[in-house]
Amino acid sequence: MKILCALILFCVAVAGAAEAPKAIENGVYDYHRRIGIPKAFKIRKLESEMSAASSRIIGGSSTTIFSVPYQAGLILRISIFSSVCGGTLISDSRVLTAAHCYNDGNSIVSSIQVILGSSLLFSGGTRIDTNDIVLNPGYNPWIAANDIAVIRIPRVSFSLAIQPVILPSGSELNLNYAGNTALASGYGITRDGDSVSLLQTISSVNLQVITNAVCTNSYGNVIQSHHLCTSGAGRVGVCGGDTGGPLVTTVNNRRILIGVSSFTANSGCEAGLPSGFSRVTSFIPWIHSV
Repeated sequence: MKILCALILFCVAVAGAAEAPKAIENGVYDYHRRIGIPKAFKIRKLESEMSAASSRIIGGSSTTIFSVPYQAGLILRISIFSSVCGGTLISDSRVLTAAHCYNDGNSIVSSIQVILGSSLLFSGGTRIDTNDIVLNPGYNPWIAANDIAVIRIPRVSFSLAIQPVILPSGSELNLNYAGNTALASGYGITRDGDSVSLLQTISSVNLQVITNAVCTNSYGNVIQSHHLCTSGAGRVGVCGGDTGGPLVTTVNNRRILIGVSSFTANSGCEAGLPSGFSRVTSFIPWIHSV
């Protein structure tokens, strides 16, 4: 009887895990095969063509690295392929990103190139090759749980184009930021199924943070306290190639990092559904320990 009960519980757990990616298919499990590798190919092609600029962040606009000097780009090697993600410089030797950028549950990255101080992903800036990455021990790609990681790099010199963002501290750790306007940025795509006619510069968009209760209406029990969501109203948000990147808001006249881009809806980036982030305040002790 004990064996039968254990088998039933195991089957239920597996079934639940198998259903989870359907809600968040564009974000975590098998990210590299579905999104990262195809987008890396497109971004490299688009940058080489240097045609008319547009945004990758959905509903946003092109910007420059000087507006978001904490923005990091990641070029990730998987076998013979390249994939892409975003990241955030949080000190002179640490970059915060999403855990699925390294291990999406199906593919594990063999090498990482961190790009700092460049408005383009495949050229310019400071480029650092590393394999030194620490994934949060609670990370689960099936349900986008604890989707956060720290990349350790040799110390970099700061400039107008390379500056760390501030992490929340003190009373900021107790805020849920619902109602705040926050800035998302990245090198990703403009729209679902974008064509090869856009220059891949950094893009950014202002998003409104919503409560987790509202986000649960779209994603159900996938949403946990360590998640943070932004509204997709007006078809704005993040999309393929932007995951791992920053969500920054202003508190007491200083910009602080409140989210690491994690997932979007499986119905597409322009579906008007919330964008999902890892809530930085939930991981501050762990981040400082790495």
